[in-house]
Amino acid sequence: MILDQIRQKTKQGKPQLAVLFDPGKLSLPEVQKTATLCEQHRIDCVLVGGSLMLDNSLENCLTVIKKEYSGPVILFPGNTFQVHPKADAILFLSLISGRNADLLIGKHVEAAGIIKASHLEVIPTGYMLISQSQPTGAQYMSQTLPIPHNKPEIAAATAMAGEMLGLQVLYLDAGSGASEPVHEEMIRAVKQYTSIPLIVGGGICKPTMAQKAWSAGANIVVIGTAFEKTPHLIASFTEARNICYE
Repeated sequence: MILDQIRQKTKQGKPQLAVLFDPGKLSLPEVQKTATLCEQHRIDCVLVGGSLMLDNSLENCLTVIKKEYSGPVILFPGNTFQVHPKADAILFLSLISGRNADLLIGKHVEAAGIIKASHLEVIPTGYMLISQSQPTGAQYMSQTLPIPHNKPEIAAATAMAGEMLGLQVLYLDAGSGASEPVHEEMIRAVKQYTSIPLIVGGGICKPTMAQKAWSAGANIVVIGTAFEKTPHLIASFTEARNICYE
């Protein structure tokens, strides 16, 4: 089980690195190149998803990734249509930072039958959007207010409530292409008051930023936009991860 693997590495204190593929932004040759690098550098897992997909790019993207990469492939769905059995698991996202009932439970009801039939491993995830100076795509599509970036106490309380509701993973996200990552103070606060694996993504474009997130308590750091522009950066991020292993 993929969740068990994540938990085991979390328990061992091993920093984990994930690469996010957005099929709506990447050509198939770009997907292939990045997936090959993920395999070469032993990326812990890859996430696949995006806010908008207007064609069958999800299936094509998954097909290419599975040919090149042998690790866990996890769906990070932007809507109920982004479900496909070629992946290994799905982050079953509940947007606990917002008050949009559709994204807390409504869309989940619509997708439940499809996900059940897909036989994907389901990972119940408390998804928390963190504010930026400019609205992100995730914020616009969700039509919710994010948690203020300078309010770690709100993030911590929200995360605690999510864990108490039975969610198995937490995800702090500054959003795709964010101008700055989630602040270390917020990561520390969430980690201090919860005991489940913590994923952090958005705005992390340098290895030093990833190291700061891991040091603050992130168990999995997600890189997306930075690798879309320059896939070869994967090597420097994995080197930063390996240094944190020691």
